[in-house]
Amino acid sequence: QVQLVESGGGLVQPGGSLKLSCAVSGITFSIYRMGWYRQAPGKQRELVATITSGEFTNYADSVKGRSTISRVNAKKTVYLEMNSLKPEDTAVYYCNALFAAHDFWGQGTQVTVSS
Repeated sequence: QVQLVESGGGLVQPGGSLKLSCAVSGITFSIYRMGWYRQAPGKQRELVATITSGEFTNYADSVKGRSTISRVNAKKTVYLEMNSLKPEDTAVYYCNALFAAHDFWGQGTQVTVSS
């Protein structure tokens, strides 16, 4: 059974930071491209950042320069660290694992940026 479990979300003040984690089980984690996506109310789900099995990273323009995606294969965990958070970063953040036709999603963790 494949599981992706996100954690680390919550309420953060503008300008603050947080680090999301996604613990994965049931797949050969190291071969998967891992990603973080987010969905704000009334909007489509959008890519935040991805990291390949070779640790090449890609970021959405909206978070580039203030976000870092990383992975620890031994822990089967992917992280997203976000700094200088803005109200427009408010969304449900989802973890994704992709390899060929195998595409898995977590349940999401809420991030709210508000004073």
